[in-house]
Amino acid sequence: MRAGQQVAIADLREQIERMEGDKRHRPVLPFGVYTLDQHLPNGGLALGAVHEVVEAGPAAEFAGAATLFTAGIAARRKGPVVWCLTRRDLFAPGLAAAGLHPDRVIYVEAGHDREVLPLVEEALRERGLAAVVGEVTRLNLVASRRLQLAAEASGVPALMLRRWWTVAEKNLTTLPTAAVTRWRIASAPSAVLSVPGISRQRWRVDLVRCRGAEARSWIVEGCDAKGRLAVSADMAYRSHTSPIRHAAFG
Repeated sequence: MRAGQQVAIADLREQIERMEGDKRHRPVLPFGVYTLDQHLPNGGLALGAVHEVVEAGPAAEFAGAATLFTAGIAARRKGPVVWCLTRRDLFAPGLAAAGLHPDRVIYVEAGHDREVLPLVEEALRERGLAAVVGEVTRLNLVASRRLQLAAEASGVPALMLRRWWTVAEKNLTTLPTAAVTRWRIASAPSAVLSVPGISRQRWRVDLVRCRGAEARSWIVEGCDAKGRLAVSADMAYRSHTSPIRHAAFG
C-alpha cells in the first residue's frame, strides 16, 4: 500500500471515530423507568434522531397505545410539537391525558404519506421544537436517512408513528429503515382494583430494534398527566421465577 493511501485511510478512520464519538455522547431523553433506561444506550432515547413507533394491538388502524406512547415522549420535552398526519382522528383530550396539552401541538395535515415526509423533514430544521411527529405507513431507507440527517443537524427528535390498516401495510413496518430505534406498543391487562373503577392502563412495550442494544420487552403503566411511564408495584416486586417477571423485564 502506498504512503498516500495509508495517510488517506488513517484520516478516514479518524473522522469515523470522531463521528462515532459524537454519537456516543448525544443527548438523550430518559423514560424514567430504570430497567428501560438502563437498557438503552446512554440511558435514554437519543435526541436528534429518528424513532419509529408501531401499534401492535388488534385495533392497529386506530393506533391508540402507540399514539399515546409517542405523545408522552413529546410531552416530556419543552417547546411546541409539530404533528404531521393524513387523518383527522387525533383525540386532543387523550393527548392531554398523556401530558401533551393541545396548545403545544401544531397540526399539519397532508393527503398522503409522500406528502407527510417532506413536511417532517422541513419541520426538523426548526431547532426550537420539542419533537416532530409524522404519521406514515410507508417509510424507506432513503427517506428515513434524509430525516435522520435533518434530526441530527437540529437536535430535534423525529417520532414516526407507523400506522397500518391491512396485513400488506403491516408488513411494510418491518422493512429496514435508518431509524435509531423501532418500538412496538400494545395494550396489556390492567391491574385489578380493590374497589370498582378504572385503573391506569398498561402497555407491552417492545424494543424491536435499537442501535447499540438488543431487542427487549417490558410491561409498563401508560403515560400519566406528565407523559411519564411507570412500573407498578405488583410488577416490580414479583419473584424472579414468575413468568410475568420475564415478560416485563426481558
